Amino acid sequence: MVKNHDVRELEDVVVKFVGDSGDGMQLTGTIFSDVAALSGNDLATFPDFPAEIRAPHNTIAGVSGFQMHMGKRKIYTSGDMCDVIVAMNPASLRANLKWAKPGATLVVDSSSFEGKAIEKAGYMENPLEDGSLDDYRVIKAPIADLTKESLAEMGIDKRMAARTKNMFVLGLMFFLFGRELDKPRAFLREKFAGKSDVIKANETAMQAGYDYGAKAEDIKYVFKVDPAPMKKGWYRNITGNVATAWGLLAASERSGRPLFLGSYPITPATEILMELSKHKSLGAKVFQAEDEIAGICSSIGASFTGSMAVTTTSGPGLSLKSEALGLAVITELPLVIVNVQRGGPSTGLPTKSEQSDLMQALFGRNGESPLMVMAASSAANCFEYAYLASKYSMEHMTPVILLTDGYLGFGSELFHIPDVNQMPRINPPMADPNDPNFKPYRRDEKTLVRKWALPGKEGLRHRIGGLEKTNIDGNVSTDPLNHQLMVNIREEKVNRIADYIPLQEVSGDTTGDLLVVGWGGTEGALRSTVNRMQAEGHKVSHAQFNYIKPLPKNTRELLAGFKNIVVCELNSGQFVNYLRMLYPEFTYHQFNKVQGLPFHVQELTETFTKLLEEK
Repeated sequence: MVKNHDVRELEDVVVKFVGDSGDGMQLTGTIFSDVAALSGNDLATFPDFPAEIRAPHNTIAGVSGFQMHMGKRKIYTSGDMCDVIVAMNPASLRANLKWAKPGATLVVDSSSFEGKAIEKAGYMENPLEDGSLDDYRVIKAPIADLTKESLAEMGIDKRMAARTKNMFVLGLMFFLFGRELDKPRAFLREKFAGKSDVIKANETAMQAGYDYGAKAEDIKYVFKVDPAPMKKGWYRNITGNVATAWGLLAASERSGRPLFLGSYPITPATEILMELSKHKSLGAKVFQAEDEIAGICSSIGASFTGSMAVTTTSGPGLSLKSEALGLAVITELPLVIVNVQRGGPSTGLPTKSEQSDLMQALFGRNGESPLMVMAASSAANCFEYAYLASKYSMEHMTPVILLTDGYLGFGSELFHIPDVNQMPRINPPMADPNDPNFKPYRRDEKTLVRKWALPGKEGLRHRIGGLEKTNIDGNVSTDPLNHQLMVNIREEKVNRIADYIPLQEVSGDTTGDLLVVGWGGTEGALRSTVNRMQAEGHKVSHAQFNYIKPLPKNTRELLAGFKNIVVCELNSGQFVNYLRMLYPEFTYHQFNKVQGLPFHVQELTETFTKLLEEK
């Protein structure tokens, strides 16, 4: 920490980097977050970028951002309002000023606040000069100009110099937070290994930003965020999509079944395909199909031959996969379908997050077509639920839809790397060669699960397919009574999985004035809000559902313990209507948001407080 600067110690802080799509804000935020993790802070992040590939320069439509929330305590969300905003141009400032806390620190590239850029952003005057920012601590740094100046002696061309201004910002931010530059230097040397000129340019710009912070007269104080207490172990900062891929790999290893992924690239799920493609050494086979239908059909074929089969997609792709999903249901083959949800309908909001695919996951197929539905609830536990989705799919011979969302998939948090050998065992019901009792639809009496018979094995010849079959023997049948029987069996088989999933947990007392119910990726915001209200003495509890079909066996008992129930979702009310179908005896309140944005703790607190006062 440089002398002559006051130090303000913070329990937690929310920082957001924003700029034009080419300003490198995602990389800057990633490095800043990784160093925070290495420094012992807990954290959560969320990148925010436009759907347009080449949005017009210096326009609000082209603003890209990266928000991170770090602290010396457990962090559940990427934060509501920001303590620090770094804005690289007028458009990014205008688009994000509404997220700044009163008195927040604004770091702006003053060299970009010029005529056309100011006009394109929708300002009538320069906001750095008209007094509109007087309520904030503004650090006006001519970042682009100073970056070029720092690189002048290296003979760097103007384009390269412009691309390193994000490193100047990074150096300035490390000064503001009392962090040394050794860790980011190591990151740059690894990322650009073999490109010494690129490494030198970035390190020079970063040092220049750090030195500017130390000398700038308008920087009177700096921040300090101490490490968070954590249990011992190995950690890394991980996105939900990477965690999902790792969970699938772990399940493949533990089950002894080779992993096959058949998928078509789609935002925001593509990174799962990309991550798995790196792990051929672990036996993963990745097929980038020509479309969504080919992706899932290739996975069904792989499942038939004994692979742990997966397909990944988002909402529009899940729609295209629906007929093939019915094939996986009627053949009773294991298949994991990961749906990283985004805003809809149709193409919708490709880079924004929603929870609007729940009804599609539950009912979006022709005929009576039951399957298991699960949901991850944090970037890190995407690992756990990808593993468990694979386990239940194989052990119960059923497709499983795992719902994540863009907020989880793109967002990141600290991940405590587990010992895979300590995770639940996975025991697929493989048919033994030459089993005299083998029939394709002969079932375990307890689970109703049929055996997984691999083609080419002695004595296991069988026929499965999209036409209805007779129970046990598997002959093609149009008999009405047999169809009724098979429909009932397939539904009951999925329902019996409730005997093998954990009971629903509750954060807080099991009785009280208000139960806050959520599912999937809203957990962080809901838990943060409930924890705060509990600390204030309110009789509020929280239940976050990860198992949706079937629901945990104690769901009815849990709901009965509270005077009021409020179901919070990033859709128009899909889970609450599902609960009304299954448990109509309860009265449900609901709080819904469909803006492509996560819940904020403040809006949740106001809603819950109002409910308690009214009821």
